[in-house]
Amino acid sequence: MTVETLHHLDEKTTETVQELLTLNIDSRDGFREAAEKLDDVTIGSLCQTLAMQRQAQADELARLLETNAETPERSGSFAASLHRIWMDIRESLVSDNTYSILAEAERGEDQIKEAYEKALKDNPGSAINEVLLRQFSQVKAAHDRIRTLRDEFAE
Repeated sequence: MTVETLHHLDEKTTETVQELLTLNIDSRDGFREAAEKLDDVTIGSLCQTLAMQRQAQADELARLLETNAETPERSGSFAASLHRIWMDIRESLVSDNTYSILAEAERGEDQIKEAYEKALKDNPGSAINEVLLRQFSQVKAAHDRIRTLRDEFAE
């Protein structure tokens, strides 16, 4: 039995890293789009900051894959692009676009947060555990911040 290290990840761990990479790219793209659509400059700036954070996380995960002779996925998922199209439609139908954009962002953050929780549960003691815990902490903080802002803009 081979001991898993950051330079020798097993197949299950590699699949987890690839999934989280894709979700970070989806989240980055969602935050970028939200920042462009928001009228509130402060919240738009927060979304840009979170997009940069997700990019940094994606880059770290991509490096892990490259170190393990895997080709990292560099684009988001098809489902996420459909979600962003739905955000565009929903935004055009509602009057309070800040609330609707934050609600959709929070929904997207639910997905990435759940994926990190599952990855930590399914890969206990993995060589990437420290990376997952650090990134999950950032994801959870962003999720909670977006949820709080969404609640502040609720009618």
